[in-house]
Amino acid sequence: MSKSSRLTNRPHKNPLSLALATALLLPVGAVYAQSTGDNTEQSEEKEQEETTSSQTTTLQSVTVTGSRIARDTFNSVSPVQFIHREETTLAGFNSTAAVLQSNVVTGGSEQINNAFGGYVTDGGPGANTLSLRGLGATRTLLLLNGRRVAPAGSRGSVGSADLNVLPNIMIDRIEILKDGASSIYGSDAVAGVVNVITKTKVDGVSVEFQHNATQRGGGDETRWSAMMGKTGDRWRVSGSFEIYDRQELTIGDRDWAGNCPLPLYGRGADGRYGADDYIDPVTGEPKCWGLDAGGVTINTLGTAYFLGRPGLGNLGYYGTYAPEVLEFLPPGFDYFNRWRPNASITDGDIPGYEGVDYFGRDTYDPRMKKESLISPTTNYTGFLQGGVDLNAMGDAELYFELLAHRRESRQTGYLQHTIDYSPGSPLLGDLSWLPAFAAAPADGSTNGRPLAARAFIGWGLYQNWQEVDFYRATAGLRGNLGATWKYDGYASHARSDADYYTHNRLTDRYAKTLDVVSDGNGGFVCRDASDGCVAAPMLNADTLAGNLPQAYRDYVMQTTHGNTVYTESTVNFGVNGPLFDLPYGAVNAAFGLEYRRAEIDDSPDPNSVANNLYGFTASQPTRGKDSVSEAYAEIEVPLLSGLPGAQELTVNLSGRYTDYDSYGDDTTWKIGMLYTPVSWLSFRASRGTSFRAPALFEQYLGATSGFTASSGDPCNNWASKTGNVRDNCASLGLPNNFQQNSSITVLTRGGAETGLAAETSKALTAGVIIQPEFPEWFGDLSFAADYYDIEVNNGVARPSGAQVLNLCYGSSPADFAAGTGFCNLVTRNANNTLNVTTGYINVSTDKVRGWDFTARYVRDIGQGEFRATAQISHYLEQSGATFPTDPVRDYSGSLNAPEYTGQLDLSYKLRNWRVRYGLEWVDGINGYEYYEKYFDTDYRDTYQMKTDDYFLHSASLQYTGDDWAITGGVRNIADKAPPRISTSGAVAMIGNAPLYSGVDYLGRTFFVNFTKDF
Repeated sequence: MSKSSRLTNRPHKNPLSLALATALLLPVGAVYAQSTGDNTEQSEEKEQEETTSSQTTTLQSVTVTGSRIARDTFNSVSPVQFIHREETTLAGFNSTAAVLQSNVVTGGSEQINNAFGGYVTDGGPGANTLSLRGLGATRTLLLLNGRRVAPAGSRGSVGSADLNVLPNIMIDRIEILKDGASSIYGSDAVAGVVNVITKTKVDGVSVEFQHNATQRGGGDETRWSAMMGKTGDRWRVSGSFEIYDRQELTIGDRDWAGNCPLPLYGRGADGRYGADDYIDPVTGEPKCWGLDAGGVTINTLGTAYFLGRPGLGNLGYYGTYAPEVLEFLPPGFDYFNRWRPNASITDGDIPGYEGVDYFGRDTYDPRMKKESLISPTTNYTGFLQGGVDLNAMGDAELYFELLAHRRESRQTGYLQHTIDYSPGSPLLGDLSWLPAFAAAPADGSTNGRPLAARAFIGWGLYQNWQEVDFYRATAGLRGNLGATWKYDGYASHARSDADYYTHNRLTDRYAKTLDVVSDGNGGFVCRDASDGCVAAPMLNADTLAGNLPQAYRDYVMQTTHGNTVYTESTVNFGVNGPLFDLPYGAVNAAFGLEYRRAEIDDSPDPNSVANNLYGFTASQPTRGKDSVSEAYAEIEVPLLSGLPGAQELTVNLSGRYTDYDSYGDDTTWKIGMLYTPVSWLSFRASRGTSFRAPALFEQYLGATSGFTASSGDPCNNWASKTGNVRDNCASLGLPNNFQQNSSITVLTRGGAETGLAAETSKALTAGVIIQPEFPEWFGDLSFAADYYDIEVNNGVARPSGAQVLNLCYGSSPADFAAGTGFCNLVTRNANNTLNVTTGYINVSTDKVRGWDFTARYVRDIGQGEFRATAQISHYLEQSGATFPTDPVRDYSGSLNAPEYTGQLDLSYKLRNWRVRYGLEWVDGINGYEYYEKYFDTDYRDTYQMKTDDYFLHSASLQYTGDDWAITGGVRNIADKAPPRISTSGAVAMIGNAPLYSGVDYLGRTFFVNFTKDF
């Protein structure tokens, strides 16, 4: 790719209208011409932003993201959205990651951000990734100055670029192509491409400070930045350094998140949900639910089923009992397998304890309020770029880029601890008579001994933290090949080196604490205390309440450490220029070759490798590499130009041949068309194929063990079920009321050994651009509508352990008995514990269809300029299926998948002042329709699964001096809280709010930005 000469506009086109046509897909920001046609190192001149439509403007040949051919207009065959950094400052964004994850860019699709710190995500905790069209981060390609940003992060599932590594002050604009582009850029460009473009020529020094402060505290953001550069006659150099710090926002910092989450079960006569919520007999108030939707049980004792009295006579409220003996229950009694201390209970099988059912179990601990809602991070980012003209090799420029980044992030979580007491253990104390009720769970937590009692204890808080170092170095040479052709060749190398730490309990130490002998003073010590072992506490009310000796905590919990290194190297060479002339213009082309090599090496802590982490996933090393050789070509043909009814008709063709070491060769293609019948109307359309090579972790992920709840055993209460599940469970000889007591172990592996192949996809886009030529007094009005249809086939998916179990137990009795198909992946041990093996396979289908609408109006009012931009994204379909035999289900409009999102941006600039108002809109969601349509289940009177439309307002004011500027404003003016839904388990939750990146968790936030040039 290359620099291009200055070209004047074609005489039949209005230059400002052309600029506005591009701005149609610009939610905030202005469009700028480029003095070089290469989107890898482009020098931009501001396109006389203050001029009116009557003034003449000269455009440059530009290379817009999505093409490697420079054009003399901004129109392109595919929809491209432009965002200028000046506008992101007015909007109050304090980082490039926040800009790219906003609904303005994503159209409301869910993103992995810092609210997901307590979940297992690709890239590890603290990573921020970008997913266009809701198709996932591995299907979105991120570029910096036209070149790939390599993946970064921690743990074995690193596969996408981390937005944290991007600079801020150096950025000039962002170009977003929302269309498949594998034929142009190669793998991963399935849903679209984001190209972050930096300022190229900088003279002098600029400093910038921005602080975002939340009104209610927590989550504040501060950024210090400096940029400097110098341009000589034949050389240029510029760079930046910045420190970004985000404070922690805890769940307790927001009332809507931390104050007593409720199941909101059942709707009352007044229409409000919660009529059937469990009323705690101790307090007489609704019982606070766990902050993770009830998955944590604390302060309770687990035993075999015994006869007992529920607390305060609250008999049978969602009670657990043995149905076959119900008629023999004494008055006021029931059968329970969970208990909590209550000294007033003097009868029953376990005096001093009251029986509790599922809803009565304690799941809430005030210490949970200290969990991270938005996790803290400190980022250090340095960027350096430059070039020197050689006056040789076709006026060549030797250029370079260096990007260095360090992330220090941390997450605070809450931990449930269990202590398993074996029959006859002296630690049982007054309950030493308890008989065995279950064999040892699969994780070996009882050292191979059966259970007499399990104490479910609230351990408290624990920490994860990461230190991620990322750098990318690029060097290239570009120049002229003769009078009209250009060349560009570069080599780039990137490396992410991450250390990750976690507070973990060690299984071997935990087991040693249970093997005790008397100390001769009424207490107990470890039989083997050679490493400082501390005996586990005795089973009593104090232990169940979580009051564990600090020495015991310090011995059992240790800091574990893993390391992840991801490297990627790229060599690219391309040429572009005119092939020959046709009657209506030159046929332009671009050709190129590219070679990439990537390698991952994740080394978990030795205790993780040895499966020695108590209650935590175990991981084997993930090590693998892959390389690809590619050749690409793009041709643009002007068929008609300057004719009545055909002001422009251009066809663009592109193709790419790819050969991966991992799975072989493939080809992709794309054809696009731009038709302008009259100067104020344009049509564009494209159709093509894309692909995504499996990420290294999808191929080589080391065996990782995890656990899923015992309730997932298909044979629980199998007598009440029907069909193959009932028959298959009956064949195992399990009792009718069988209940699984141990967690289900799920082992996940990479897919390289099974021949994992690349995903394939097809994409169709079609759009119209309307830019009428109104009288000058009216102003400029423009409108664009773009339709898209993307379908991914042979998609890489990892079936969950639950899916594998259900497919196995739902298979025919013959297949089940033979252990074929998915039953080959399921093992039920002699003690009835379950082990499931799963991994990445090519089975899934994903499809998105929809419309993007944008309207912009610009008019001079008084002495200033008024701008209005409105953008609406409408998903017609968001559907998918994990297996080919599964029905394709459309989840558009359901929880966390809004059907509509929109933005409105209004600004007025008068001399040195500029004022802005912004509105963000997320359509109300309705989960009822999804379950009714696909599962024939009506939850309208059971759960709150519907929300109203969600609006966020923001405003800002900016003053620009000769060499300084200050911007201040407020985001979320109305202090809007996230919507409230039931803890139904349908989606991940924070309190009673869905965990969804499209809503604001910070609340009203004030921001100030100050810049100064020297």
